[in-house]
Amino acid sequence: MGSVVSGREHEVSVSRTGSHEFLGRNSRGATVRLGFADAEEAFTPGELLQIALAGCMSLTVEELVTRRAGEDAALEATAGSWHAPGVREYQRIWVDLDVDLSFLDTVTRERVVAAMRRAVEGQCTAHRTLEKGAEIALAVETDRASNTAPQTLP
Repeated sequence: MGSVVSGREHEVSVSRTGSHEFLGRNSRGATVRLGFADAEEAFTPGELLQIALAGCMSLTVEELVTRRAGEDAALEATAGSWHAPGVREYQRIWVDLDVDLSFLDTVTRERVVAAMRRAVEGQCTAHRTLEKGAEIALAVETDRASNTAPQTLP
């Protein structure tokens, strides 16, 4: 996990732990519970997508914020999504970044906000991937014991 193998990098895994219950893991030992919207103490995949976007944006602008507002600056991101009834994909994901820059004059505050937007658009991997789209390759392995290559589906 985590190494570049056959064009793969930054791998994570998801394992079934019960009925509609899964556990996601990364190579650094972090875990996250996944389930349907009514699952206690679990995230839905859609919520994780929103968290990934809000988290990526927060990490991307953090240095710009702390450089102006100090190391103890509060930065909070709230994300949500919208889709039409009966539609199985989001038409809109929104992120609100909340940071106190009220101590800056208007011109400086507008420059910092513009720099934050440029940083997100140019450096936030989750934002760039969602904006541009990414090819998705699904492989289904049906016989672990045989060590045969997984079949890739279009």
